[in-house]
Amino acid sequence: MGRILAIDYGVKRTGLAVTDPLRIVPGGLSTVPTAQLLTFLSEYIASEKVDLIVVGHPTQMNAEESQTMQKIRPLVTQIEKKFSDIKVVLYDERFTSKLAQRAILESGMGKMKRRNKALVDEVSAVIILQSYMDSLEYQQLNQ
Repeated sequence: MGRILAIDYGVKRTGLAVTDPLRIVPGGLSTVPTAQLLTFLSEYIASEKVDLIVVGHPTQMNAEESQTMQKIRPLVTQIEKKFSDIKVVLYDERFTSKLAQRAILESGMGKMKRRNKALVDEVSAVIILQSYMDSLEYQQLNQ
């Protein structure tokens, strides 16, 4: 069984999270400059078995897609072409940045660490991954 990798896409930085090999626990992997994302994914996937990639799907409160999807769709297409044997799914990421900021605040980290936007991106990816794993869709996949 391979890992599940989650992507919280950002114009400048992209947060990444991944499960353990048994798909029990999600954890932060890294935050990479978005321009280097495909290179990072290639290197990671060459060293670790990944069966599924979950990409955060930004939507607005009225359930319409945000403008960021104009950049995410081509990325998803590139990932699907480059890693054709890995399933890619979009998963709702509403409020993940706010939840990540709250989690970081509640963790007791110092003020300077809480301002680290890369950390927020990585924690957001963990939240996307955990939410996906909690979802009915994921539960049905694993039956």
